[in-house]
Amino acid sequence: MLAFTTFLSLAALAPLLNVSGLVLKRSGCSLSGVKLSNLPSPLVAPSSPASFVGIAIGTQNYTCSSTGTYTNVGALAELFDASCVYNTPIFSSLPGIVSAAWEIAPPSLPVSEVISTLHGFSTDSVLGQHYYVTNPITGSGIDPKWDFTSQGADAGKSDAFVVAAKVNGASAPTGSQDIDWVQLGALTGNLAKQVYRVQTRLGQPPASCTVGSKDIQVKYTALYYGFGGSV
Repeated sequence: MLAFTTFLSLAALAPLLNVSGLVLKRSGCSLSGVKLSNLPSPLVAPSSPASFVGIAIGTQNYTCSSTGTYTNVGALAELFDASCVYNTPIFSSLPGIVSAAWEIAPPSLPVSEVISTLHGFSTDSVLGQHYYVTNPITGSGIDPKWDFTSQGADAGKSDAFVVAAKVNGASAPTGSQDIDWVQLGALTGNLAKQVYRVQTRLGQPPASCTVGSKDIQVKYTALYYGFGGSV
């Protein structure tokens, strides 16, 4: 466990990346060329400039319902800046590479510990965290939040977050083991007007469960894009 968190810390703190012989900045690269196209129906391409692009490691969290199937009750993830690898050969392989590393991390290492460990450092490589909160409009139910207020380039900016609601979803083209791709629209916050979860890996629960069994956390990775932010 110590070795994995140490590896993450060193990776996040490194100021430069070496990708296919090219030395690149670790974070904070221009988003002017970032686009999102070829989305599966019914997802619709974004209509605003990109605000962020990040690779996430985390868990999708489930509870066993009275019907003996798992119901999603949220997620917890850490987002790393992927802007500097967007236009490199590694970008298309990034979700698979990160997923393989996260999947073999010790089962005893929760994503909350990864987040806690990386919070001990000052680095723009970490964009922020993704988790669920009570719907800020209705006061009931839960919706996803992307929170960049405490870490990364937007640390200290109180409006560097977005709580969003699902607009559209589609099965992952990569297979049934991977959670859906989704398009979301902002409810509150200025981090983005539109958020997309794509290129997902893993995250799906078992097909059935025993009623009364404990909640489970299923590891996943995904690319998250934000568009139309005004932070």
